[in-house]
Formats: sequence, structure tokens, C-alpha cells
Amino acid sequence: MKLITITIALSLWLFTTMFAKAQEADHDAQASITQLTELKEKIIQEEKEALKKDVENINARFENQAITDGEAEILKQEAAERHALNIENRLAIIDNKVALLKRNGSVEEDGDNGMVIRIGSSGKDNENDNVLYIGPKDKKRKYDRRTTSDLVFAFGLNNVITKGESLQDSDFKVAGSRFAELGWAWKTRVFQNTNWLRVKYGVSFQFNGLKPTDNRFYVDTGEQTELQTYPLNLDKSKFRMDNLVVPIHFEFGPSKKEDHDDYFRYNTENQIKLGLGGYVGINLGSRQKLKFEEDGEDQKLKLKADYNTNKFIYGLSAYIGWQGVAVYAKYDLNTIFKNNPVEQRNVSLGLRFDVD
Repeated sequence: MKLITITIALSLWLFTTMFAKAQEADHDAQASITQLTELKEKIIQEEKEALKKDVENINARFENQAITDGEAEILKQEAAERHALNIENRLAIIDNKVALLKRNGSVEEDGDNGMVIRIGSSGKDNENDNVLYIGPKDKKRKYDRRTTSDLVFAFGLNNVITKGESLQDSDFKVAGSRFAELGWAWKTRVFQNTNWLRVKYGVSFQFNGLKPTDNRFYVDTGEQTELQTYPLNLDKSKFRMDNLVVPIHFEFGPSKKEDHDDYFRYNTENQIKLGLGGYVGINLGSRQKLKFEEDGEDQKLKLKADYNTNKFIYGLSAYIGWQGVAVYAKYDLNTIFKNNPVEQRNVSLGLRFDVD
């Protein structure tokens, strides 16, 4: 008798639970159907607003004499037809979901969250065409995008201009002294209706290396920093300064305006560009690397010190190029060392790559 009572109680509990779950699922389905029905009105309003913006962009192009009156009317008609089809297709999707809910009580959604992480250009008709992009997969292009960004990499020869001396009398090896720069830059069109002048700005790491001649290395004597002869034969002597700078350039050059249905861009491909400007920043540190042989053993010294270097960095820079490659030069207006009796300034010449 006790077993029968327990069985009946469990059956009643299971029936009550299943009935409650069924009622809850039905309530959720009804709520979803109500939300989907309300969404239909929102879709219609969204497409109407999108059509309105398209018409405004077409009118702007007509006012700027980019298209004729006849072309504007054709574009408006195409836009109206496109958004009408969008409404029809999007409402059909909602109707299908409502039918599935009424029949099955639920709708399984796709797992794609519409986000993308990409390095490099997508090559598609969307806004995701920067070197690094994290965001919506199908973000539409802006009608007019005045600011772009790109990766900047440069390398080449480095040396020192000493007051009262020429580069031919330099204390540093020409081929062995090198520089490198790595950074991120933004480029903004200055004027509304022309692209002949742009401002390019960003942040970069600069690495300026110097290789002294005649078996010498830098020594901080307390009063100044000077080159002295090392007591052993050096296989390598290298002095390096690491800087963090903010470069700013005015970039000049022609470009071609490309008009599309719902956006336009200025294209600078296959065009010569000239950049004039400078940079300011800080010295992050200085170090030396010495290699030599002692008692038959190869030795390596890595020396990191202040070396009396200037901490505030500022200078002039310029580049002239075509496509993504340019000849690049920079010159520090600050002296390398503080309070040295002879003024020395870093100078660099090399190649610059703007990867957009």
C-alpha cells in the first residue's frame, strides 16, 4: 500500500511538472510571437530610414555635380526597389519564424554572432578594410570616410652629424650603423571636397643603432660621454638608443575620386606622395653590446646605462614615395648627449612601408 501511494504521488508530481513546463513553453512561444510581430513594424521603419539616407546621399552627389539629374533619378528608383525587396524578404523571415513557433513551440537560431577578427584587407564591399579589424562582420561602408589607418615600418642607415665635421669623417661605420621604426599611423583628409592635403599622425618605436670605428666604445666619464679605445680587440661594438615618438606629417599628393552607389573614396594608388613633418617623444633607454675574445673564449657584454643621453626627443622627418613604399629621412634636432662639449645629432636615411 505504501509503494502504491509513493507511485501515485510521483506520477502526480511528474504530471504537474510536465504540465507546468508545457504551460511555460507555450507562454514563451506566445511571447516570442508577440515580439516577432512587433519586430515587423520595426523592420519596415528601419528600411524606410535607410532609404531616406540613401536618397539624401544621392541628392548630395547631385548637388556636388558628381552625377546628372537623370542618373540621380535612376539611383533613387534602384534604392527604392532594393529597400522594398529588403522589407519583403525580412518580413518573410519573420513570418517563417512565427510559423515554426506555432508549430513546434521554438526556433533554433544560428550560432554565428556576426563578429570577425581579421588581419589584412577583406577586399569586400564593406567597411572592414583596415590592417587590423575587430567588429561586426558585415559593417556597411560610411558614405565618406575621412580617416584611415595603417601599419608603418621603416629601416635603413643611421649615423651622427657632429658639429664642425662632415659625414665622411664620421666616428661610426656607415654600413654597420642602422635604424628601424615600427608604428601605427592614422591619416585624415584636411578639406571636405578635395584630398590633395592629408595629416598623418600616430605613434612609433624608433631604434637607432651606431657602430663606432677603430675598436672604440662609449664611456660615461661623469662629465661627458665619449668614445674610448677598448683594451681588447672588439669583434663588435654597437650602441643603441630606443625611442617612443609621436610623428606628425602633412602629406601632399594627387588622388582619384571613386564614386559608388552609396559611398565614395579618394584613391591614392599609383600616385606620388610627399610627407613633411617631424616627431616628438622620449628616450626609453640606451645600451651597448660588445663582443670580443679573451683567453681563447668568446665573450659578450650587454651594458645598459643612462650614458647621459637626452630624454626628450624631437626632430624633423620627410618621405617621398609611390604606392606603399617611400624614401624616408629623419634628423634629431636634440643632441644625443647632454652637456657634451661637441654637439652630435642622430640622422637616418632608409625605406618606409605604409601597409594599409
